[in-house]
Amino acid sequence: MRPEDIEALFTRESGAYAFARWGRPLAPVVFGVEESTLSTIKGAIEAVCQLAGHEMAETDPELGSNFMWFFFRDWAELREVPGLDRLVPDLGPLVDRLISVEANQYRIFRFDDAGAIQACFVFLRMDAHLGAVSADTLALSQVVQSFLLWSDLAFRDRSPLALAAETTLLRPEIADLIRVAYDPVMPVAAQDNSHALRLAARLEPARPN
Repeated sequence: MRPEDIEALFTRESGAYAFARWGRPLAPVVFGVEESTLSTIKGAIEAVCQLAGHEMAETDPELGSNFMWFFFRDWAELREVPGLDRLVPDLGPLVDRLISVEANQYRIFRFDDAGAIQACFVFLRMDAHLGAVSADTLALSQVVQSFLLWSDLAFRDRSPLALAAETTLLRPEIADLIRVAYDPVMPVAAQDNSHALRLAARLEPARPN
């Protein structure tokens, strides 16, 4: 990937460059799915963690769980989740806005003092579109989009996934980018687009021989 391609993936619609990665092990919890789907989601998280050289944990010392997934049929259901309004600021107005635009997914990130991702909340309203997506594809897509603070435009026109021999896989260039983004020598957060140049410089060595 060229530096400008990488820069575009972390440049928001406002024009601001904003990058962040997880700064702590992921402690996931999933609500609203059957056991088989739960295993699929955890498998996707484990696969991307292994790719990035990042860790998972049973619990987060501050939040208990820091990677929360919610599956539901109607946004209004979120208002009934006990304690969610304490985790998600302005939950009521957010739900109203998501209903008004007929959204079927939304992610909220929280950050620590260093700017690293501290927590992520994934909300999935299982409408006809998401319901037609396989569990494997949906899980991997959401994990990838939650693993870094991507631009709000990053995957609007092209998915981070690809189909190969009837198997859904992470696009190789996106996999490489996640790997180098989690290199210990790289910062956990960045707001300057020179960061994209540093990522680009590490991409070639990251590819296997």
